[in-house]
Amino acid sequence: MSGADRPGPSSAARLQSSAWAGIFVFGIVMAILGAILPSLFDRIGFGAGAAGSLFLTMNFAMLVTTVFFGPLADRFGFKALLAVSTVLVALAFFLLSRAAGYGTILAAAVVLGLGGGGLNGGTNALTSDLHEGERRGAALNILGIFFGFGALSIPFLIGTLRELLGVPAILLIATGISIIPAIIFAVLRFPEAKQARGFPIKAAAGIARSPVLWLCAFILFFQSGNEFTVGGWISTYLQKIHGLGANAAALVLAAYWAAIMSGRLLTSRLVRRVRSDRLILGSAALALAAAALMALAPSGVLASAGAVILGLGFAAIYPTTLAIVGGRFAALTGTAFSVVIAVGLVGGMLAPWLAGRIAQASSLRQGLILPVASCAMIVVLSLLVGRELKKTKNERKPA
Repeated sequence: MSGADRPGPSSAARLQSSAWAGIFVFGIVMAILGAILPSLFDRIGFGAGAAGSLFLTMNFAMLVTTVFFGPLADRFGFKALLAVSTVLVALAFFLLSRAAGYGTILAAAVVLGLGGGGLNGGTNALTSDLHEGERRGAALNILGIFFGFGALSIPFLIGTLRELLGVPAILLIATGISIIPAIIFAVLRFPEAKQARGFPIKAAAGIARSPVLWLCAFILFFQSGNEFTVGGWISTYLQKIHGLGANAAALVLAAYWAAIMSGRLLTSRLVRRVRSDRLILGSAALALAAAALMALAPSGVLASAGAVILGLGFAAIYPTTLAIVGGRFAALTGTAFSVVIAVGLVGGMLAPWLAGRIAQASSLRQGLILPVASCAMIVVLSLLVGRELKKTKNERKPA
């Protein structure tokens, strides 16, 4: 979005607020299956392998939307994409509240993924377009805080109100919350599409040849796998392996998301002082240590502590990586975000499914070794991103 096309301060503030509302709902999407899995095990009765297939299905549907959202947003704008995506999420929550069998839950996972993919990509790309320079990284991390609020809300409600209201009623509350951003998107005026005269295929092909794009994409591959795996399995892991009660495990999950929120608030300030690749590197190193503690802990207390510290380590990685991409490919933000988020979702699709299969074959403790290996890979990739950014900066210096 050029300076001439950029909305004025009041309009930009309203659009940013709408993105916050949308990503809040996407936070609920990301946390919902992990938060309700123990209840579904009791009420409907299916195993860890089938639960892993739910994550696989939701993430595959999310991947389908993500592949197309960027070019569509660059060509036609954000308004319809975001409004329709939010309505789909609300429908999925309603289906989950009424589900009496595995088939309905599987269908809800498909709809949830289709809507969630549009919300995730659309709100991140819109936020990137509304800001420039160092403000972009800060804005994307603040957007991540609202994602954390959404992800925190459902496990918190289940942990505190499950016995009073029941899980189906809490899912109906989530349905009502999800309608609000759809109304906001429908009434707001959005900027014109950046490529309204036609999609620039040659420019998009140039983006696809960038090493920075693909290094960032694979950081998101491993990080999405981490977030989906930990968010989806930690509650079950604490109950099955360490004997925590359902309410206590839900509150630990809520604390994990609260740690991500707190970390992103801190990162929104640090990103102005610390180079982005170094911030990702330090975060990945902290996450690596915390993931090992969580997976290998001999007690529920230590495993819970590891999960919370892991949230702090995860906080900066996803939004700061997107900020690097948004800064490098500002003319086609949606398309560049489609590529990196789609690759990320492949990781998010495979990792929790693989954790479920390992859990079924061995134990869930073994399945949670996956985030340890993924954090190690992010450390390596962040070092390579730093090298590429430095190389590009040197090439641009005048001789």
